[in-house]
Amino acid sequence: MADDIRPFTIAVPDDDVDDLRRRLATTRWPDQIPGSGWDYGCDLAWLQDLAGHWADGYDWRTAEAELNAFDHITTEIDGQNLHAIHQRSPHDDALPLLLSHGWPGSVVEFLDLIGPLTDPAAHGGDATDAFHVIVPSLPGYGWSGSTTERGWGVGRTAEAFAALAARLGYDRYGVQGGDWGSMISRHMAQVDPDHVVGCHVNMMAAGPAGNDDDFTDITPLEQQVMDRLNWYLAEDNGYFRIQETRPQTLGTGLNDSPAGLLSWIGEKFHGWTDHDG
Repeated sequence: MADDIRPFTIAVPDDDVDDLRRRLATTRWPDQIPGSGWDYGCDLAWLQDLAGHWADGYDWRTAEAELNAFDHITTEIDGQNLHAIHQRSPHDDALPLLLSHGWPGSVVEFLDLIGPLTDPAAHGGDATDAFHVIVPSLPGYGWSGSTTERGWGVGRTAEAFAALAARLGYDRYGVQGGDWGSMISRHMAQVDPDHVVGCHVNMMAAGPAGNDDDFTDITPLEQQVMDRLNWYLAEDNGYFRIQETRPQTLGTGLNDSPAGLLSWIGEKFHGWTDHDG
């Protein structure tokens, strides 16, 4: 089945890069209520500054070369093209490790980890801790491309990633993920227990599974978590409902306007990161 795996090189055409810069340069910016900042979404001045950097300061070819420094593959599983970085360790007996990203994310968030994971001795670690690293692009993300049929949720993606690990020749492997990747990783451990030897996640959604009485004995820290969750559901969850229920409507604007896409995703990176540190 290894014949189904194709080497892949990222090569964005110059015309696409030029078109991106043209669209950014001709953006029709909205008005903003003076002094409103981030109260109603992405701050306009912040967005315009970032868009200017994207158009005139960001060097895509440098980023492309950094991505292509790793080994990329594509393959078709369950009718869907899948892209992945597949970086083998110099240590043949290393444990395979499949890393799953979330939204808004991509394989890029794992790039700085690949070296230390595949060759820990070269980064001050122990060679016995080495991994063969697999970093897939989720279906619908990056170079996996668009999905062409319904049903590509957590379960189907987990099964496809398990099939990917098998196609790469791995009989035992670990999984790790955050955000959607955490759900995919947990599901992989459930659907492929004979081959998944460990599961690590950096997002765990859990809570009492009974009635309201189960919330009476929670600790102050747990109450803070509940308060934060309630705030998120009431004030910061609109994007999720739109993406969940009307992705086609949203996609028309975001696919046509890079500034719109930058605003949609940039607001989340600003709000969900310690960007002032």
